[in-house]
Amino acid sequence: MFKKILIANRGEVALRVIRACRELGVKTAAVYSEADVDSLHVQYADECHFIGASEPSQSYLNIGKIIEAAKKSGCEAIHPGYGFLSQIPAFAEACMRSGIEFIGPPAEVLKRMGNKVEARKAASEAGVPVIPGDLKPASRIEEAIETAEKVGFPVLVKAVYGGGGKGMRLVKDEEEMRHVLETAMLEAESSFGKREIYVEKFLPRARHIEFQILADKRGKVIHL
Repeated sequence: MFKKILIANRGEVALRVIRACRELGVKTAAVYSEADVDSLHVQYADECHFIGASEPSQSYLNIGKIIEAAKKSGCEAIHPGYGFLSQIPAFAEACMRSGIEFIGPPAEVLKRMGNKVEARKAASEAGVPVIPGDLKPASRIEEAIETAEKVGFPVLVKAVYGGGGKGMRLVKDEEEMRHVLETAMLEAESSFGKREIYVEKFLPRARHIEFQILADKRGKVIHL
């Protein structure tokens, strides 16, 4: 059990981690930007550290400042919460290099799951059904059209990296594909720094059902 952890996040998720740590008898260190000086997570944590300007790139997305705060506070581990650095492989690697435990998946898992095409491959290799579509990024419009014709229109064009609907387009035919593909790629590049897209079959009446799986380094796995 850790004696103290740093929470690399803010708001509701930071408060939930603080409350859980209190129940476990673990001390917490919070970080905050100029915008969050008076936030509840700053008041509730056992200690707090200022990490920069309100812009997330200068604070909650700044790996160096987060690691520095963890070292300064003597934290053994960092809980990233969700969003911000929680799915960034470079952050997990930086924690490891600094001798700080990253409470989350290993960097190699983050790298593979952060790439939707690689995630689809991993699911296929594990025998999990996936929606018909690409198992490699489409770098040219001809490749996207070829996949779309293979699985059948309508299709979804999606960003390989990232989510939240950015870089995603519903495409009903080849003509529409030729019109929207470049804008989808530009949006993906603007949002995630990479323009790669892939194509998969559109399911008009799909339901989103998920459940959480937690595992530790000792082989214990549970689902919620």
